[in-house]
Amino acid sequence: MTMHADVDDAVSEIDAVVADIGELVRCESPSADHEAVARSAEVVAALGERVLGVAPERIVVDGTTHLRWRFGAPRVLLLGHHDTVWPIGSLQRHPFRVDDGVLRGPGCFDMKTGVVMALRAVAALQDRDGVSILITGDEELGSPSSRALIEAEARGCAAALVLEASADGGALKTARKGVSIYRVHVTGRAAHAGLEPDRGVNASVEAAHLILAVAALGDRDAGTTVTPTLLHAGTAGNTVPAAASFTVDVRAVTRTEQDRVDAALHALRTTLPGAEVSIEDGPRSAPMEPIASADLFARARALAADLGQPPLDGVAVGGGSDGNHTAGIGVPTLDGLGAVGGGAHADDEHVVVGMILDRIALVRELVADVLAGGGR
Repeated sequence: MTMHADVDDAVSEIDAVVADIGELVRCESPSADHEAVARSAEVVAALGERVLGVAPERIVVDGTTHLRWRFGAPRVLLLGHHDTVWPIGSLQRHPFRVDDGVLRGPGCFDMKTGVVMALRAVAALQDRDGVSILITGDEELGSPSSRALIEAEARGCAAALVLEASADGGALKTARKGVSIYRVHVTGRAAHAGLEPDRGVNASVEAAHLILAVAALGDRDAGTTVTPTLLHAGTAGNTVPAAASFTVDVRAVTRTEQDRVDAALHALRTTLPGAEVSIEDGPRSAPMEPIASADLFARARALAADLGQPPLDGVAVGGGSDGNHTAGIGVPTLDGLGAVGGGAHADDEHVVVGMILDRIALVRELVADVLAGGGR
């Protein structure tokens, strides 16, 4: 009788969690659409108030709505975001649905399931004192309005637990590359391409020289990638280009490598006489190095074993998250604690329903463990 009751309770709980996820996924929230993000924030706020019994603070920065629940002075920060990369109307092509134990819909994996998991994990705690939940609305843009808020909330905490989706097979993310984005501007001199091209200074040609120099800054052995991406030049087909610009995406495993590339980019020199170069932007997030997650990952592995869950793996990944910001200010950080599935930002985005309750239980126990002093 008890066994049947436990099974029924589990079925009831997962049905409720899936319904919560569906509610969030059906409210589309592309990052750049402030009105859509505000609508999504209201859905998340109502869900959190129902689950936690407490309304969140609504924090609007530069038009973007973020949500925060605080239970006493923060010692553990649960971090997530409710914005997605999917434009309004994506639900028409990819409606929320559950088929054969797999949940689908835009933003379900990255990371609306993780938002629900964070709320549910904290709701299940016997003592919430010392917990803060921060759900931001611009992570997919690089957190331009929320970074300061994240760092302020994390500062002094024993742990930041990031409910971003897991890596392949449910692995936690124990390291992330730092991210730098640069805009390289080239100034030349216009001239008629047919009548007197020699009077011009060709910004396109100079940009080509610089692109090759920039691409050579990558270091495969160090895990550093330096990738020229967007390129713009010229104004007309019969005019020597007076201006050109290109974007550079840099990913680095260590801060030392990130700093090396930054210095090299600012030291770029032109090849053509009369051409000039200037550099805009720079590092956006520091690397989340393995030392930031080592203790927390060890605790998570032990707790998963205690819960009878499969052994946890940990991997380093190239993409950045808000965990880079918390690790960058010295707060122990563990990432990838959210949904198990795949297809982030892609048409096959999905979540394995059967893993959701296990992950909620793991997050709950990890928070309790840190609060009890085990996180250090």
